[in-house]
Amino acid sequence: MFQPFVTSSLVLLSVLPALALAQAAPTSSGAVAPVAQMPTAASPAPAEYRSAFEGYQPYTEEKPVSWKEANDLTGRIGGWRAYAKEAQLPAGETAPASAKSADPRAGQTKPAQVKP
Repeated sequence: MFQPFVTSSLVLLSVLPALALAQAAPTSSGAVAPVAQMPTAASPAPAEYRSAFEGYQPYTEEKPVSWKEANDLTGRIGGWRAYAKEAQLPAGETAPASAKSADPRAGQTKPAQVKP
């Protein structure tokens, strides 16, 4: 039980002096070697400043529509089916005008009743 602890302690104690020497400041006369300057071909062009608020448009509150008007508009458009068709279209494409004004129940038939 104590053998792994003793072994790891000995390893740590043997490494600490090397780490302390690596962190010590140089003991020379204090002269620091000069840093080599990188040659520059031409000075860089000054950076162009662009404000983050350049195209800012303040919030304008729109007049709310009553729920009755919103429901009537949805009914005229074709209900949830029209919105579902719009969601299926690729981005930027709009549904044809005939599809928007078509009867939402067109093509639906009542299933035939089977007589016993």
